[in-house]
Amino acid sequence: MVIYNSLTRRKETFRPIHEGKVGIYACGPTVYNYFHIGNARPFITFDVLRRQLEREGYEVTFVQNFTDIDDKMIRRANEEGITVKELADRYIAAYWEDAAALGIRPATVHPKATEHIPQIIALVQRLVDNGHAYVGKTGDVYYRVSAFPGYGKLSGQRMEEREAGASERLDVETDKEDPADFVLWKAQKPGEPAWDSPWGPGRPGWHIECSAMSTTYLGDTFDIHCGGKDLLFPHHENEIAQTEGATGHPYVHYWMHNGFINVDNQKMSKSLGNFFTVRDIAKLYDLEAVRMFMLSAHYRSPINFSREQIEAARVSLQRMYTARDRMRALLEKAPDTALTAEEQALLERVKGYERHFDESMDDDLNTAAAISAIFELVRDANANLNETSSRAAVQAVLDSFSALTGVLGFVQKDKLADPEEEPLPEEIRQMAEERAAARKAKDWARSDELRDALRARGYQVEDSRQGQKVSRIKE
Repeated sequence: MVIYNSLTRRKETFRPIHEGKVGIYACGPTVYNYFHIGNARPFITFDVLRRQLEREGYEVTFVQNFTDIDDKMIRRANEEGITVKELADRYIAAYWEDAAALGIRPATVHPKATEHIPQIIALVQRLVDNGHAYVGKTGDVYYRVSAFPGYGKLSGQRMEEREAGASERLDVETDKEDPADFVLWKAQKPGEPAWDSPWGPGRPGWHIECSAMSTTYLGDTFDIHCGGKDLLFPHHENEIAQTEGATGHPYVHYWMHNGFINVDNQKMSKSLGNFFTVRDIAKLYDLEAVRMFMLSAHYRSPINFSREQIEAARVSLQRMYTARDRMRALLEKAPDTALTAEEQALLERVKGYERHFDESMDDDLNTAAAISAIFELVRDANANLNETSSRAAVQAVLDSFSALTGVLGFVQKDKLADPEEEPLPEEIRQMAEERAAARKAKDWARSDELRDALRARGYQVEDSRQGQKVSRIKE
C-alpha cells in the first residue's frame, strides 16, 4: 500500500513497525453535540483504511478517542445546568447510533480523556522535568515551543504564525514565556471540573489528551495517525511536539489527513445556515448514501455536499443492492452443475476486478476507483449470470461482490431505507411476513387471500425476484 504522508508531503510505501501488525490512532469527536457531516468524513475514511488493511492480512489495533472534557463541553454543560459527564454520556450514546447508521465499525479501543488523567499527568510531568514545559504563575502548565526545534515540521508553519490557534484556552493568557507556547494543564477555575495534580487542581489541555491516549495503547512510536485536515495545525503539530519532547522518539511514521467538505459550494458554517449534523441528514436519506457520497471522491480532495450529490450516491448504491438481490435470488434456484467454459472465463474476469479494486485501494486509498471496479463486476454479473448459471458460478461472483462491498461498508443491510416511507403497522407487517412464507411454501391460495386482506386495509403488494414490497395505497 502507498500512502500520502502529510509529514513528508509525498506518497510513501507503507511499511509497518511490526510485521503483520498495524497501529492506528484516529482523532474522535468532542462529545458536546451530535457530530456533523464534516466529522463523518474522517470517521468513514479511516474505517475503510482499517478494513482494507485487514483484507490484506494485517492485525489492526485501531484507537479512536472521545474528548470528554474541554472548554466547549464545560460551557455547554453549564448552559444546560448538567454535569460535563452527563453531557458526555448523552453524546457518546448518540455517536454510537449515528456511527452505526453510517456503517462505521467500533474501534479496537475507544479511550476517554477523563479515564486517562494519571497518564496525562505523568506525560506532563516528564515534559516539566526535562525542560520542555514550565509551570505558570497561576498553576497552568505550558509547553515551551522553543525547546523543540522540530516544531512546525508537520504543518510547515513559520515561527511568526505559531501563535494563531496554538492554545485552545478561551481567555487571554498572561504568564506565557512566549505567545507560541500552548497549555498542557489548566488550573481550575470556579465551577470547573478538576483533578488533583502536582501543580494543583486542574484539567488537561486538548492536545495532551491525545498524546497520552495514543501512546498508552500504541506505544511511544506507532504506524498511522489520521484525522481531518483542520486538525493538522495546531492539534497534530502540538501532539508531535509533546510526545517527542517527552519520549525522545519519533511519534508517528505516517500522517493521513482528509480534505474539507463544502455545502452547496460554500464552506460549512452555522452563520451561513448550512451546518448539518449527521442526524439532520438521516431525516432525509439512508445514511449509507452519505457513506457512498463520501467514498465516491478521493479522501484528500475537497468535496461538495448537496442534495443532488446525495441523491446520485443513493441511486448508485441502489444499483449495488439490486445486483446483490438478483444474485441471491438466482442462487436459490441455481443448479448444481459443473462450471462451463463461459463461467470459468467470468470468474477469471472477476479476479481481475478484485485486482483492480485492491490496486486502487493500495494507491493512497483511491476509493472512487475501487467503486468503479465493483460496478465493473456488477455489469458483468448482470450480463452473464441467469437462471441457467451454476450454483458454483453464482456463489463465487456473489462472494467476491460481498467481499469488496464489505471493505467499503456498502450493501450490509436487507435494503436501503426510504425516510419518506412510513413504517408498516405491526399487524400489516405480520400479515406480509405470513404471505411471504405462504409464497415460499407455494400455498398460492393463502398467499392470494392475504394479498386481498392487505389491500382491504389499504396496502398493496408488489412481487419480484427480490421478494415482495408492501406499501400504502396512495389515493
